[in-house]
Amino acid sequence: MSKNEKELRAEIAGLVKDFYDVKFKDEFYIPGETPVRYAGRVFDETELQALVDSSLDFWLTSGRYTDEFESEFADLFDLEYAFLTNSGSSANLLAFSALTSPLLGDRKLKPGDEVISVAAGFPTTVNPIIQHGMVPVFVDVELGTYNIDPRELKKAIGPKTRAIFLAHTLGNPYNLDVIQELVEEYNLWFIEDCCDALGSKYNGKMLGTFGHITTCSFYPAHHITMGEGGAVLTDDDDLARAVRSIRDWGRDCYCAGGENNTCGKRFSGQYGTLPKGYDHKYVYSHIGYNLKATDMQAAIGVEQLKKLDGFIERRKENFRLWTEGFKKWEDKFILPYAIEGSDPAWFAYPVTVKEDAGFTRTEFTDFLSQNLVETRNLFGGNLLRQPAYFDIEKRVVGDLKVTDLIMHQTFFLGTFPGLTRDKIIFSLSVIEKFMERLPL
Repeated sequence: MSKNEKELRAEIAGLVKDFYDVKFKDEFYIPGETPVRYAGRVFDETELQALVDSSLDFWLTSGRYTDEFESEFADLFDLEYAFLTNSGSSANLLAFSALTSPLLGDRKLKPGDEVISVAAGFPTTVNPIIQHGMVPVFVDVELGTYNIDPRELKKAIGPKTRAIFLAHTLGNPYNLDVIQELVEEYNLWFIEDCCDALGSKYNGKMLGTFGHITTCSFYPAHHITMGEGGAVLTDDDDLARAVRSIRDWGRDCYCAGGENNTCGKRFSGQYGTLPKGYDHKYVYSHIGYNLKATDMQAAIGVEQLKKLDGFIERRKENFRLWTEGFKKWEDKFILPYAIEGSDPAWFAYPVTVKEDAGFTRTEFTDFLSQNLVETRNLFGGNLLRQPAYFDIEKRVVGDLKVTDLIMHQTFFLGTFPGLTRDKIIFSLSVIEKFMERLPL
């Protein structure tokens, strides 16, 4: 007797688990022979099973898993709306683009408006500002937190300032009390980039719940992954409507893919100077893109989300192990810290080599690399030193002295859940060897 769909899906799921057990379950770590990665995907058979299950639908675009993920992700933040995107960078572009929507009336951002950010970060927090013809205002950061300096932030507010767009650096919350005070006082938009900070908290509240609009990333290095992927969150109805439209080519229609006239407007509306009754599916009320993720990505995300609490605890524990290990070398390094009220779900462990350490960052990280311990620089260092940003219109507050110092002397190690205690202990032994080579 032939099997039905449900029985076949169950059989395939069982085979996928067998495959996982053979291919991935028993990965051995050999100190000095196995690389110590700074980041990586952490998964079990359930992600593979969900991925294969979604592929059996062959729906390919957003679908039932997307709906499930968006609903659960919005609940995690206790926000009304979550929109899955194809990357964190797309989420940043989408969130910022929403602030230019005509739906916002006089409050929409316009070319020439100034937006406060930092140069010590990842480019795609800044790029949407430039792409929309606005002026990024660069403010220096603090050593140790690697977040915007609140004193400099206050000085940066000018008559053209309309928004603040900042990432919580490596998962470490910035001073949200100061930012929220400025946002309220000057009626600013606040975009909260949480691409590195999923699960971090400030004064007991999830990061991502302080801004008007929030972004997350699900690239493999981040707290949960879908391979590629990101999300935009908001509680604002107008911003949500703009995000939905811009994510879907700018369409005015909000019918899901494969659906017709669930909006009830397909052949009855008058839009712009189009003929009355023009097909609503092809009415564009925003300058948009296709930034949707696939249902296969969402299927992985649904399973990853179930593991988030455990992932966060592992990151915190690894941060603690690094801190204990580095304590003996505090005369050589500036160690990271969180401000009062913060509870970071650390993306990484940032360290700055002191100017009088007796060695350079490059000498140190090269030695770690030779011994198979991965490090990364703090992203673009000072973005204004990067070729792509030489000719942009901008305003710079102060001399960005700390940003330049980070460019020369800061790096980070991993905290991701796949980084075991054995790997950290081995890495610390490598650092010990480096220190023993230094002249007394």
